Amino acid sequence: MPAGRYAPSPSGDLHLGNLRTAILAWLFARASGRALLLRYEDLDTGRTVPGSAERQAADMRALGITFDGEATHQSQRRDYYDDALDQLRAQGLVYECFCTRREIQEAPRAPHAPPGAYPGTCRNLTDQERRRRRRQRTPALRLRAEQQTYTVYDQLLGQVTAAVDDVVLLRNDGAAAYNLAVVVDDQLSGVDQVVRADDLADSAPRQAYLRGLLYGQEAAQAVEYAHVPLVVNDEGKRLAKRDGAVTLAQLGEQGVSAEQVRDLLLASLGLPPGPLEQALAAFRPEHLPREPWVWPGGPQPGAEG
Repeated sequence: MPAGRYAPSPSGDLHLGNLRTAILAWLFARASGRALLLRYEDLDTGRTVPGSAERQAADMRALGITFDGEATHQSQRRDYYDDALDQLRAQGLVYECFCTRREIQEAPRAPHAPPGAYPGTCRNLTDQERRRRRRQRTPALRLRAEQQTYTVYDQLLGQVTAAVDDVVLLRNDGAAAYNLAVVVDDQLSGVDQVVRADDLADSAPRQAYLRGLLYGQEAAQAVEYAHVPLVVNDEGKRLAKRDGAVTLAQLGEQGVSAEQVRDLLLASLGLPPGPLEQALAAFRPEHLPREPWVWPGGPQPGAEG
């Protein structure tokens, strides 16, 4: 069955920006007759906070967000990522990279290259150079991209064209990198709808390109994207946990109920208050706001939503 997904990192409680995006993922999936899957992106074990996955799930349930099937955890899917790496190796599309982050930032690159783009330092090392560098540093593995840009269509943004870049596939600590894991998980779980914050829009073309290399162009082109506006603070910066009471638990301590938070988030989307099923009846993607929503602070405790 076709599916959408919501894929948080279990690094703490979800803030209101995360919860608003989760509501939108639910609305997009249900409006299109899709299942909605929950996946925890927990490859970076150093950032994983024990118990946060359970708290995140509870917060989403409190808002009425429902999922289909059991939640999956990327940390338990290493074999799938290894298989994908083997496929790319067989195509000659993987190479070792010994660069540190600082070296990448300081390296000269083409004038048109986007900030942070890999300058190709290790792309064409000789066998002798690779052997020498292996003695100094464990390499990461990168994709040998064969084109510079790729374009996807987004329901809210239209055509999105961005650099493909030689993205990292395997980190030098042995963990699968974000772009590889996301592509593999989406394909193998039947995800063909990706709804997430619009600060990730530039990652969609490289992920679609990688999906095409692994699973064919039909699979790459089957994905529907909707990158939704962020929630920002009064300075216009992406909402973060340092911005005061921005989680369900923190607002609850101030006497603000989950229902009030849900209704405030729905109002920010131009949707009526009440259960999400009620909002679903009024949901039209083309009517969604296109600008970031400035978090105004919580409603008054006990105020009607």
